Amino acid sequence: MNPSGASSELGRAIARNPVWRFTVDRRGFDDPRLEWRRLFAEVFGTFLLVLVASGASVVAAVSHGGVGRVEAVAAPGLMVMAIILFMGAVSGAHLNPAVTISFAARGDFPWRRVPGYIGAQLLGATLACGFLGLVFGEIGRLGATVPGPGISDLQALVLEIVLTLGLVSTILGTASKAQNVGPIAAFAVGGYIALAGLWASPISGASMNPARSFGPDLILLNFAHYWVFAVGPIVGGLLAVAVAHILRGPGGDLPAVQAAQGRLEEFFPLAPKEPPETSPSATAGGRPGR
Repeated sequence: MNPSGASSELGRAIARNPVWRFTVDRRGFDDPRLEWRRLFAEVFGTFLLVLVASGASVVAAVSHGGVGRVEAVAAPGLMVMAIILFMGAVSGAHLNPAVTISFAARGDFPWRRVPGYIGAQLLGATLACGFLGLVFGEIGRLGATVPGPGISDLQALVLEIVLTLGLVSTILGTASKAQNVGPIAAFAVGGYIALAGLWASPISGASMNPARSFGPDLILLNFAHYWVFAVGPIVGGLLAVAVAHILRGPGGDLPAVQAAQGRLEEFFPLAPKEPPETSPSATAGGRPGR
């Protein structure tokens, strides 16, 4: 067997197969022509998440206790699990500005796409709470996250930092090449969200997500405690990035990039962009024209 011949054959197979090209060329993850699909996925996914997370409090108020605390904290975890499984390959299923910022800080997601993702997440959360308000009225505070009775903003802030540290550590850990578990990561992330809510929701609401807290606050026009749920998760996420660096070194490996950005190029292989035209005079000397 000729090793060089086998290598050449593999190279030709990769050149013929768009999926292989996508796998080995990380630039394929960042095709701006597919960005609207990714942003739609973030709007839709965050809408579903906040619909369940805020809706639990609304339905509990409407039904006079028909939804208990255990159900209210388990439902968002189950919803996140489902969302990751059905559309994680499209956008990465961030659903959370703290997750988007953490992926970017880790080197798995381009910073220039962060504003679009965060805007989509805030929009999805607002649409969900607007829907709940339209259907049921401003009941149950639309599931707004606030510090519990007797809990100060500082106490809630510290808890949100620690809770999000664990959440983002789970997300980054299951996405890395050292411990990549593929779709099974949905169970770890969803399970963590439910677990955090089971013990911590009476203190801070266990938001861990600035978008989830933004939706009801915007509809109610009450941002008195919002800073807690914006600063806490972002700080916790960045701490998780530092922990991931200590545990596994720098990010940017292929499984992590796939988890953060999805695999949309595999579903919608687009024709390569046309190279810029070159003029004969510019190329005569062997240099491309501009």
